[in-house]
Amino acid sequence: MSWILLFIAGLLEVAWAAGLKSSDGFTRLGPSIFTIITAIGSFVLLAIAMKQLPLGTAYAVWTGIGAVGAFVFGIVFMGEALSAARIVSAVLIVAGLVGLKISSGH
Repeated sequence: MSWILLFIAGLLEVAWAAGLKSSDGFTRLGPSIFTIITAIGSFVLLAIAMKQLPLGTAYAVWTGIGAVGAFVFGIVFMGEALSAARIVSAVLIVAGLVGLKISSGH
């Protein structure tokens, strides 16, 4: 269950990052509220997941899901640049996340 909560927390991290971009520096009310709510949800689920998972693993997976998810979201929905170097870098992050999951023993 902790891994599922951590995964959802990571998805919420992507959501708040996208909301933060859309909030235009917290000058737009709707995206600002969305950002705050999803950030709180992400932190709460991370905290719950950390009750069972090692700190370093949980935090790295949470930030990794957020980083790769924001990367994909930016390309798909915001027209950000896609290059071979960016793809390889994202794949390396995912490989590290898989390695942490496999080696965590949970």
